[in-house]
Amino acid sequence: MAAPLRLVLDTNAWLDWLVFGDTQIAPLRAAHAAGEIEIYIDATCTEELRRVLNYKLGKRVLDTATQEAALAECRRIALPCEPDAGVTHAALPLCRDKDDQKFLELARAARADYLVTKDRDLLELARRKYAQTGFRILTPLACVAALAQQAAA
Repeated sequence: MAAPLRLVLDTNAWLDWLVFGDTQIAPLRAAHAAGEIEIYIDATCTEELRRVLNYKLGKRVLDTATQEAALAECRRIALPCEPDAGVTHAALPLCRDKDDQKFLELARAARADYLVTKDRDLLELARRKYAQTGFRILTPLACVAALAQQAAA
């Protein structure tokens, strides 16, 4: 069996997984359950997820117990990853939305194959700067297709 592919999910992808049950994420859930992928998160991205779980999501605000359950599920699913202290890396391209830069940094630190997002700024960056990142930035659907291609190879 091939080594699992390494993924980073942005906050909205985590919300789709943990809160909304988005059908686009279902194949990633199955791939994770089958050990085909590993998902990484760091303290900065976990903190953003914690903050966002407290926002109004759709037409509802999650109660504290539901927020804590979502964070616990994230911690169960994701492997922790922190930047390598003192390691010098080539500069990553800069995302137009500076709040999204942390996902690029996490994907590099995790040696991710894919950063999964629906964010327009990150996806635009992907079209222009893939060679500078070392990982692909994909929508959930494109990631599922890439996983299928990988499995068929």
